[in-house]
Amino acid sequence: MTVLEAVVQQTGIYAPSRKGRLSVFWGDQVFLPSVAFTYQPTHHIDIMCTLLGDSAPTAEEWAAQGLEKYGVIAVLKGSSPDAVAEAAQVEKVDHATATQMLGQLGTIGQVGPSLGSFSVSAAILSALVGEYSSELAEKTAKFDTDPDFWMPLTLSQDDYVFLMNQKGIEKDTSSAHYERMKKFNDSFDRAGMGLFGAVDVGKDACWWDYGQLKLYSKNSLLLLDDSNPESALLRKFLSLDHGPVTAESSTGEEDEQVLSMTHSYAFASKLSQGSLKDSLVCQVTTKEIHADGAIIVNCVAPKITAGKNSILYNLMSEDPIIAEDGQVMVAVSEEDGTSFVLKSRMDLDGGKAWETVVEGNEMSFSQVHKKNKNAKITTISENRLVKYEEIASKL
Repeated sequence: MTVLEAVVQQTGIYAPSRKGRLSVFWGDQVFLPSVAFTYQPTHHIDIMCTLLGDSAPTAEEWAAQGLEKYGVIAVLKGSSPDAVAEAAQVEKVDHATATQMLGQLGTIGQVGPSLGSFSVSAAILSALVGEYSSELAEKTAKFDTDPDFWMPLTLSQDDYVFLMNQKGIEKDTSSAHYERMKKFNDSFDRAGMGLFGAVDVGKDACWWDYGQLKLYSKNSLLLLDDSNPESALLRKFLSLDHGPVTAESSTGEEDEQVLSMTHSYAFASKLSQGSLKDSLVCQVTTKEIHADGAIIVNCVAPKITAGKNSILYNLMSEDPIIAEDGQVMVAVSEEDGTSFVLKSRMDLDGGKAWETVVEGNEMSFSQVHKKNKNAKITTISENRLVKYEEIASKL
């Protein structure tokens, strides 16, 4: 199962509650709610978050939860018990700044980090399409939902301009955009519904983010973390009926061809001999493997050696593959069937090094992205499968 397939499986539980709405989910994170996932939409826009308590957090609680590192959703208390509670979004601010900003809008109730996933009604989707019809036709502009839609719809103009300035957006630009969204908001017929609301997934929800290298490693290796109760939930979600394997098996061809597994998983793989320890292996074909604390996915080679905290992905080689501790090696395939290996390290921040050529690569991560962003994935997948089977048949 790919991460995207896991997201599709997980988010399907919200479909019955969102009939007639467009739902948008991140393709690199999976979450399991700790509260009921059926609800009746009360807002034209609703966004998922983990509300942390029944009241606004103190400065100490804000810092302890690390809320200054996230986009934060704050639910404002309604004017009456029957009133629809509106929410607002702020991005990566400290407690004092958030309190000052949100206090202008009303009394702050519950607060929590945003998961980014949202749904919109047909009415507001149609209205937004109409508002931005020229940009859609010209395909020249770029808008992101949080800073360009949700924030100007829910914050004051001064606060919005202040936050956008932190992103390097000039005052005149952000002010003009705010005025446009305010005009849109004033003319939009809410038909008795709220505008922007929160959908709580529960403060005890499991939230597995695979969008960063360190998080991909951490949340993949969670399958092996017997001390963490979330490990059992992840195994259940993936329909695993057993824990990590510790065993030895022989191929039956020669006595010395033994595969030793210690606290590891091997899925859909053909491994003749070697050893796995505290490792995850999926869709791998090799005559000999030695992995200790590694993640190896969709690789084929006569011999694979992977050190602690290393990640190997999509590698296909007729020569042995060797990864040092903490090394990351990924094959980038071209439409013509050729490929090259892109390297990184677990202690390397790819975001900060986005424009830098690192680890002996021929291109930066940014250059690789630009080169391949319009590649035909189906063609690449078909060519990869042919090459994979060709190499595997020789082993």
